[in-house]
Amino acid sequence: MYLTKTPKFVKEFFPGLLWDMPRDSKNIYLTFDDGPHPEITPLVLDMLDQYNAHATFFCVGENILKYSDIFQMVVDHGHSVGSHTYNHLNGWATDNADYFKNVRKAASMAGSHLFRPPYGRIKPSQAKFLIRYYQIVMWDVLSGDFDRGISGEECWQKVKHYTESGSIVVFHDSEKARDRMLYALPRMLDYYSQLGYQFLAINQTIKPPAKPVLIHG
Repeated sequence: MYLTKTPKFVKEFFPGLLWDMPRDSKNIYLTFDDGPHPEITPLVLDMLDQYNAHATFFCVGENILKYSDIFQMVVDHGHSVGSHTYNHLNGWATDNADYFKNVRKAASMAGSHLFRPPYGRIKPSQAKFLIRYYQIVMWDVLSGDFDRGISGEECWQKVKHYTESGSIVVFHDSEKARDRMLYALPRMLDYYSQLGYQFLAINQTIKPPAKPVLIHG
């Protein structure tokens, strides 16, 4: 069970997290989770290049290590990058100290203080500590491309219905999401470009972090 559009009350419950960007300009903020992937990420980069679109890639540390050339390709194409933990950890099921160390390890590899918790699952205590040092980026629209129970067309129609100016939209450059993402993404790029929207990356320096200090608890 997941919600395509993040409800307002959820955003208000975690006000220190970044859920969307300013609504006053025709900008959309595409994000991609779980990469880099040796086959899928280059396909995404090619599609973005066709529309002069920029995005933010939240990378798993293990994948940065395995596919460092693909990670560098993302950076060289002018996109922002962020941490998605080193092992794709579920914050709800992880001890705080272990979670903080895992986040920090991946952030160091990515060279970014942008962070997105896998599955969006992060304890209030974890968020309270991490927002002192990282910009935690959530989302306004979840494409559902990971959902094998929907078609590529259903994925695209959900994104089209809910995306608006300032929306942070989640896709995945992963094997599980491949078919639905590769169907929906080019349609989204074409549709919104024709409406005069720009696709922008989230600035990696939006919130300069303090020096991380790990705590227990």
